[in-house]
Amino acid sequence: MSSPRPTISDVAREAGVSPTTVSHALRGMGQVQAGTRARVIDAADRLGYRPSVRAQRLRSGKTRSIALMSSMPTAVSAGSSRLGFFTEVAAAAAESALLHGYSLVLVPPTETSLNPLSHLDVDGVILVEPSAGDPLAHELRSRHLPYVAVGRQPGADVPHVDMAGGQGATLLLDHLHDRGAQAVALVAATSKRRSYLDTFAAYDAFCHRTGQAPYVGLAAEELGEDGGYGETARLLLKHPQIDAVCVVVDAFATGALAALAEAGRRVPQDVLVATRYDGLRAKLSEPPLTALDLDLPAVATAAIDLLLRHLQGEVNAPRSVQVPPAGLVARRSTRR
Repeated sequence: MSSPRPTISDVAREAGVSPTTVSHALRGMGQVQAGTRARVIDAADRLGYRPSVRAQRLRSGKTRSIALMSSMPTAVSAGSSRLGFFTEVAAAAAESALLHGYSLVLVPPTETSLNPLSHLDVDGVILVEPSAGDPLAHELRSRHLPYVAVGRQPGADVPHVDMAGGQGATLLLDHLHDRGAQAVALVAATSKRRSYLDTFAAYDAFCHRTGQAPYVGLAAEELGEDGGYGETARLLLKHPQIDAVCVVVDAFATGALAALAEAGRRVPQDVLVATRYDGLRAKLSEPPLTALDLDLPAVATAAIDLLLRHLQGEVNAPRSVQVPPAGLVARRSTRR
């Protein structure tokens, strides 16, 4: 039989202090002298004492858990494989949260009317790329639940990780132009997310700078690959001179490749194709797609750190954190 788990009273007897002093010493609270604190820590180590996480939660009223959520539909945030932008952020965020003593509750995108917040008891939320007027953001505010956004939320002053979407879009567009494209089309989503809005602004500036006409296709996120297929087919039919397509959503990019193949347009010989997110779709497409390395582990870590600083009431906690700029991953889809 295993020996009984040591208690705080056992540590107090071993160190020759009161249980309250042990609690304060181990939690870094109160006016505990350095020598006493060291004696308590040494006694706890000898006995193998570990504070009860459950008891700490009861005393503090905190769950020490964080939820990760997104209002993006599964068709674009993860896809049928459930492996995509959202799940890559989740993997890095879970590791970062654990290092801070928090657990991460993953709330997958849902196509039902179920309100996930009614089933959660968390201290705060990381909301991935919220849209303008995002229903989840509205619900979080109505419940007075602190949240941090991955990507600045349009029309709302919310602590966020700035992913510099315009800079990344400019990088892709300039790459296509440098590879010889003279008629670059943009295929994006209708939702008002910051990454999309920044891309529109970058595309307008690109067209003005290069003197080319704009060719824009917009589809609802819920359509996924079908949306990219439909808009690319429509653009090719109306503007046969298109020789490059910049696709904001990687699910749309898969559909764009299908539309190009059906139209008899070869990639990259006839049309260059690039997309924003360097995920599985970009890597496993045929041909593999040029994309942006968004450094999502750094994004997730920054979001966790920012949320915890606000949860802890840090007076000087920033409202915005900038991550390193995206890097271009050039692949066969843009190599003529």
